[in-house]
Amino acid sequence: MKTIYALPLAAAISTLGATAALADWPTDRPIEMIVAFAPGGGTDIMLRTLAPYIEADLATQIPVLNRPGASGEIAYTALAQAKPDGYTISSLNTPGFLTMRIDRELRFDPAAICPIARIVEDPGMFVVQEGSPYNTLEELVSFAKENPGAVSIGTTGVGTDEHLAMLQLEESAGVDMTAVPFGGANEAKTALLGGHVTVIGLNVGEYAGSEPGQIKGLAQFTEERSILAPDLPTAKEQGFDVLMSSERGIAAPCAVPEEVRARLAEAVDKAVANPEFQEKAKQQGLALSYQSGADWAAAMPERLARYEEIIKMVKEGQ
Repeated sequence: MKTIYALPLAAAISTLGATAALADWPTDRPIEMIVAFAPGGGTDIMLRTLAPYIEADLATQIPVLNRPGASGEIAYTALAQAKPDGYTISSLNTPGFLTMRIDRELRFDPAAICPIARIVEDPGMFVVQEGSPYNTLEELVSFAKENPGAVSIGTTGVGTDEHLAMLQLEESAGVDMTAVPFGGANEAKTALLGGHVTVIGLNVGEYAGSEPGQIKGLAQFTEERSILAPDLPTAKEQGFDVLMSSERGIAAPCAVPEEVRARLAEAVDKAVANPEFQEKAKQQGLALSYQSGADWAAAMPERLARYEEIIKMVKEGQ
């Protein structure tokens, strides 16, 4: 009989403990924000700009920790393995978060990570040094056709938006290029300025926020020109079928209590809507495109299918 009574008593104590811990969240200690890329890139800038507004709403601190590498897998693995108590959140980026599960064994279960909100959708583009002999995507492709593999393109990893854009360009133009992965956009840009790669992939927002006189754009990968770069032709305008963008947002472990995830989402929503944040986002070239976590998650299967089709198309063409 003692054992029979002990079981519900233990369960009750456990529930009380969990409730007490939940009641303390989020003011008793900081919430760690993991960024899947190196400092200085679009994701890092976005979250460091946004964090103070979330902090103010939640009355807590949100230190940012960069954990770049493996196209984001290092950060997502850390997030999936974190205690699901609401004190660890992470950046979430597509296409990388989706493409890494294609033909690759992961160290984490993507189903264990739940989007909190999408904040930015930023079109991709290719850029070169200001002094580069290439002024258009057509000129770059012309050189690549005569020199297979000689054009090196800096990306932020396999399956990222820059890498998928390169694959599409190779297929559309019938050329062979060399991908060079980096831990983040800032590292890739440093390599470009140092003459270590021919081209790098950036997002239009990152390009718009760059110092003048360092780099020039060759093409943006949108159906229509972005308002952030109205003078830069699209790849399609130059005869190449390349469409790609980067989505950036925030995620938490799905095992975090639903009410905590809902409160995080509410804080992010308020922060993005804050006029002061929106002004800073404009100054930094952040292409704000808010979407709730539920809506973003619902749209991911269709995006994954498109990325799978791109990779399949390239493989079949080899």
